[in-house]
Amino acid sequence: MPVSPPAENQTSTEPAARLTIARTSPEDVKQRQIICKLDGDWIGDLLFGKTLSKPIPAGRHKLRVDNTWNKKTIEFDAGPGEHVKFRTVNRAGGCTWFLVASIGAGPMYVAIEREAEGEEHAEKDRAG
Repeated sequence: MPVSPPAENQTSTEPAARLTIARTSPEDVKQRQIICKLDGDWIGDLLFGKTLSKPIPAGRHKLRVDNTWNKKTIEFDAGPGEHVKFRTVNRAGGCTWFLVASIGAGPMYVAIEREAEGEEHAEKDRAG
């Protein structure tokens, strides 16, 4: 019996990468959700203390975090089988707590850092 060649649209056996975003920093103000988008598509909302993890295709990606006051975007490469990890945090600005006390709301600034594999330091974001 002849064996037919693989279909052109057959999925690759190359392993996907994994993306993990954690919002667990003690510096976080613990208010407002952080909306996470990968390559323009919503992948989840993070409240303080939560972590989001999902498989992603290997390749170049744009990760955007948005707390509805402030947005940051970081571009990164994910290799096949690589586990790419980020930390995100909501930080208060200089007048945030005064404004919260006065009018009930104030600006909070979102930050995102890539966790270096096996190291404590992180790559700073390229804000967009």
